[in-house]
Amino acid sequence: MNKVFSAAISGLEAELIEVEADLTSGLRFFAIVGLPDKSVEESKERIAAAIKNSGLEPPQKHNKRVIINLAPADLKKEGSAYDLPIALSFLLSSEQINFDPKDKIFIGELALDGGIRRANGVLPICLMAKQMGITNVFIPKGNSNEARLVKDINIFPIESLAELIGFLEKRTEIKPLEQFDIEKEIIEMLSYPVDMAYIKGQLNAKRALEIAASGSHNVLMVGPPGSGKTLLAKAIPSILPQMTWEETLEVTKIYSVSGKLSHKKSLILHRPFRSPHHSASEASLIGGGSLARPGEITLAHRGVLFIDEFPEIHRDVLESLRQPMEDGTVSVARAKASYTFPARFILVAAMNPCPCGYYNDPEKQCTCNQNQINKYQRKISGPIMDRIDLYVEVPHVKYEKLIDEKIDGSSEEIRKNVEKARKIQLQRFKNDNIINNSEMNIPLIKKYCQLDETGSKLMKNAVNNLHLSARGYHRILKLARTIADLEESSDISSQHIAEALQYRPKNEL
Repeated sequence: MNKVFSAAISGLEAELIEVEADLTSGLRFFAIVGLPDKSVEESKERIAAAIKNSGLEPPQKHNKRVIINLAPADLKKEGSAYDLPIALSFLLSSEQINFDPKDKIFIGELALDGGIRRANGVLPICLMAKQMGITNVFIPKGNSNEARLVKDINIFPIESLAELIGFLEKRTEIKPLEQFDIEKEIIEMLSYPVDMAYIKGQLNAKRALEIAASGSHNVLMVGPPGSGKTLLAKAIPSILPQMTWEETLEVTKIYSVSGKLSHKKSLILHRPFRSPHHSASEASLIGGGSLARPGEITLAHRGVLFIDEFPEIHRDVLESLRQPMEDGTVSVARAKASYTFPARFILVAAMNPCPCGYYNDPEKQCTCNQNQINKYQRKISGPIMDRIDLYVEVPHVKYEKLIDEKIDGSSEEIRKNVEKARKIQLQRFKNDNIINNSEMNIPLIKKYCQLDETGSKLMKNAVNNLHLSARGYHRILKLARTIADLEESSDISSQHIAEALQYRPKNEL
């Protein structure tokens, strides 16, 4: 019996899989056991054709019982990436090839001609191998760019089964991948489709988005159709700071598992910007399904989740955002397992003030009655609104502003301010295991959000007069802390509190 190592993806992490092959005398038989799904079951035909077209004898030509076991047997095996290790395990057991399988992991789907196709989840598999001290990982050549992010192990890109066998038997040479040079990649610099300079007027909204980007706070923009809400949201990635190496690795791993890395774009350098349609289901937004895959909120991790037509989302779907917005993670429970996905995103929501869109608009008359307006606005529950840090009105832009050539603030200028504020936060929280103000828990708020006497009085009046919840109170303190960071102030003053209070919903004021 011979044993070859592979890996399975469980949630966002990889687990080591042992692929065992046993050949015994008896009637011709080929079976794969160990809780395989349909794609693994079907691999028998792919493997047979690939072995035959690589110049070797497939299982069907041996008058033996061939049993392939994928251990541990209680872990569901999904996908086609087990083709390569199954083929190697059989070839070893049938003594058609000879090599030492120790300290090696094999991943890849076999084509009928013996070629090796891309697989999902290669990055977390390489990270697992490094953590376990396994120094040699054999992957499809199409996954090279994402795999070379992992340092200090040998990663070999393979194009075909015949090529791999030649290397394992020391007849040919395959060079391991060169390690990734992040500085070289970033020199090619990121470009953004929308710049804040394109957006005329809306200074109040731009200021709110600058604060949101600095502290990773949630935003709700309200205004009539065509006032620029969507354009403002699309410009947010251009003012967010460049991701750290750890964030880049974290986000790329999510996209690797989700199968959303292309051959040309195997590294996520831009902060994610996800914009699901308002008709999206709960599973697509939160994550789940029969295979428990990450949803839109996880794909937006360390970036922006933009939801247009906010009140039009189904109530159950909208309420499912409450826990991830608070905790920064989402748990997806299934009968046999529970998965936890990261979900640290900036929620940017946009809505009209009423069904027709022109409630309180000075230019155009609203055609809705008060009952329709109240019903429309009540679609967003109190608990969801309590998790919104900045409520921003986005009015129509006057003609004079639209034709004005003056630039009110480019993304590059705003991003410099955001980066300064983020650096202050990274230094502040270096021992607290968080990276920005929005992630502060109550003990950290008490530690870093001390108020002077004037600020305390202002907050006391706000809590009493606006009937703020405890969550609302703490969110104002975190927002004020971010505003102070933008001014490079070590203390939170009354003016910082006052500006934070301006971003509360107007029905509170």
